[in-house]
Amino acid sequence: MIARHHVWTLRETLIVAVLGAVFGVLYLGWVQVWLIAQAIFGPVTMDVVMGFWFIVSMIAAAIIRKPGVALISEVLAAGVQILIGSPAGLILLLSGLVQGAGAEAVFAATRWRRYSLPVLMAAGVGAAVFSFIYTWIRFDYGALEPGLLVVMFVLRCVSGALLGGLLAYLVVNALYRTGVLAGLRIDHDRRAAAPAG
Repeated sequence: MIARHHVWTLRETLIVAVLGAVFGVLYLGWVQVWLIAQAIFGPVTMDVVMGFWFIVSMIAAAIIRKPGVALISEVLAAGVQILIGSPAGLILLLSGLVQGAGAEAVFAATRWRRYSLPVLMAAGVGAAVFSFIYTWIRFDYGALEPGLLVVMFVLRCVSGALLGGLLAYLVVNALYRTGVLAGLRIDHDRRAAAPAG
């Protein structure tokens, strides 16, 4: 039996779909940032910029606050990238699944009840850890120098925390202040937590 508060409303479904579409476009654009930055940072560039590719999972989850939101929004964003012509192709769906699962795991650990800045940053790290394991297997990281691997892992976790979690927190707060999130779960939770009077 699915708990009633776990069922998505039409409005929530549409919001997740829109966020997936918007960030799918932004994610594809971010590839250009990665390519430019590569000239500066060299081989660790992907780890430095990777966190932004996790952000939709944290934004959507912090707004909707229901199981599966982080995972589905990240897979949707990957799907949109494929539809608009990402050269990476279908493998992006697997990347989105892995990254979304990493963020979802952190929200699941709070039983989908906490979406504070530390939790969002932890979700960014969760996505980073899952994605690192995935890219380790896909690109044979075992052949790399241990010291470089440590640097890559730390940079990716920091990127996940900052470009994923912290940036998501700022975006969600900015959206909340506009009033467009009125009536959603984030709005109910914040009103309930606000001091009376």
